[in-house]
Amino acid sequence: MSNEAVIVDVIRTPVGRGKPGGMLSEVHPVDLAAGVLRQILQRNGLDSTQIEDVLWGCVSQIGEQSMNIARQAVLAAGFDEGVPGTTIDRQCGSSQQAVHAAAQGIAAGAYDIVIAGGVESMSRVPLGSSLAGASPMSPRMRARYPEGLVNQGVSAELIAQRWNLSRDDLDAYAARSHARAADAWGAGFFDRTVVSVAEAPEARVDETVRAGTTAEKLAGLPASFRTDALAERFPELDWRITPGNSSPLSDGASAALIMSAARAEALGLTPRARIVAMDVVGSDPLLMLTGPIPATRRVLSRAGLSIDDMDAYEVNEAFAAVPLAWQHDLDADPERLNPRGGAIALGHALGSSGTRLLGTLLTHLEETGGRYGLQTMCEGGGMANALIIERL
Repeated sequence: MSNEAVIVDVIRTPVGRGKPGGMLSEVHPVDLAAGVLRQILQRNGLDSTQIEDVLWGCVSQIGEQSMNIARQAVLAAGFDEGVPGTTIDRQCGSSQQAVHAAAQGIAAGAYDIVIAGGVESMSRVPLGSSLAGASPMSPRMRARYPEGLVNQGVSAELIAQRWNLSRDDLDAYAARSHARAADAWGAGFFDRTVVSVAEAPEARVDETVRAGTTAEKLAGLPASFRTDALAERFPELDWRITPGNSSPLSDGASAALIMSAARAEALGLTPRARIVAMDVVGSDPLLMLTGPIPATRRVLSRAGLSIDDMDAYEVNEAFAAVPLAWQHDLDADPERLNPRGGAIALGHALGSSGTRLLGTLLTHLEETGGRYGLQTMCEGGGMANALIIERL
């Protein structure tokens, strides 16, 4: 099928801690994005004039990440001035949404070659910067949700309570994420996907992975999101979400080269996977992080496949409660869930995370000979993307 969307390559930077002093904190986010754009072009022997669009995820679109960072990164990368770019905000799933949009454009015949990816520098543009003292809760929103919505950490608490996930469950899962990520790095698993950062040559591995993390060590960490006002509003909660069982603030960029199958063949490039099915859903904005459950069910139905057909699943670890609730409701195999570690260990540079997960999923399928892989991400405001790929 000439308009079938295929994945030719996926790369990412190492992930840095998203705070001053983190290994990528001195790199402007435009240059962080530009670096992966240049390298994915060079790795595949392409000229920038062949790229028809750059679709780029970024959540905090303010300050150094403002003014359509996709276009800024295209220019900073030295691409031809005729290459356009647009910035996408689907919250944590922004770069996964960029992949979806690229595949949709190819299927529609509007594109042949697209770069989809994303960036977030949480050290330089802190989470919440775009609010700038304002609130998105308009009068009509307040009329619909008179008690107000909550931050994602409280949503994770509500999920842990509803799914009866104990503090021990959450901390054990988080420790497993670090162990799997450390093993993957030690085995050279990320060597094909992770590329250097010219402005930070010392950045070689993910700064967020803590080898030797145990559930016992995590048990001593305090709850992150409890306040007296929230404790009064939600008296049923015993506050189990901590820095240890949550994803860390992170810096990073990632990119995927997506083409029509016909164009890849014409260029002599070998696709690594094809995009089988995609879906996106809205979900309860108070629980907020449960969207991956219905999104997964819908994308499996769209593909005519079952969860048992999936050889691996990447479910973004915004908080340990999210993949654990997903695993429970989908009756999924824990061994296939984030088998190389997830965002708790590998970091969650918001706008970049979707294509980071895609690279991990694709490489895992290649390393193990698996056929199908699924990725899904919870997103602020109560949404989720889901994607199924088939290794070629």
